Amino acid sequence: MIRFLSGGLIGPPAVRLDGPRCYIRPPSPHDWRAWAELRSASRDFLTPWEPTWPADALSRASFARRLRRQAQEWRDDLSYSFLIFDPHTDAVVGGLGLTNVRRGVAQTATLGYWAGKPYASKGYVSAATRLVLDFAFTHIGLHRVEAACLPINDASRTLLERVGFTHEGYARGYLRIDGVWRDHVLYAILADEWRDRGVAPPQQR
Repeated sequence: MIRFLSGGLIGPPAVRLDGPRCYIRPPSPHDWRAWAELRSASRDFLTPWEPTWPADALSRASFARRLRRQAQEWRDDLSYSFLIFDPHTDAVVGGLGLTNVRRGVAQTATLGYWAGKPYASKGYVSAATRLVLDFAFTHIGLHRVEAACLPINDASRTLLERVGFTHEGYARGYLRIDGVWRDHVLYAILADEWRDRGVAPPQQR
């Protein structure tokens, strides 16, 4: 299900996961404009929760570099990045990914996600999270997926708890967000816990 261009450079993996509320797939070059327009329109909404954006964050060249890095990380089993799409309009509504994949005795990754302002709190990200958890536990064989959010981010905490994550702790100065080292609350879900929820697997194509 993963396709790379000849010569070792890198095309996006040919994988898509479909659910009733959204579908997710790795970004490709033709997504740049829709992605950049949504991120630009949502800048004030997103920046309080994200690392500081570089000056060229939304440029086509920066997006191309991002795609090359992400596709290489797919190849190296280091991270798996997706965009989230509305299935009725094919509009980009957000993104999510599994980063910091650790194999060996850990078999763990970290979940991160975002939604454009017009699409926040409308069920897209929770639906996409269910798709990516099934991908994590069924398709790439992880044992554990972790997530962290700011203590004041009630929407994110509610989302994680709704899809089955357990609150595990509090980390001081955990990540540098919007230029400041911020405390985070820590969550995780295990493969057995996910399977016990009896969630139907997504359609893959």
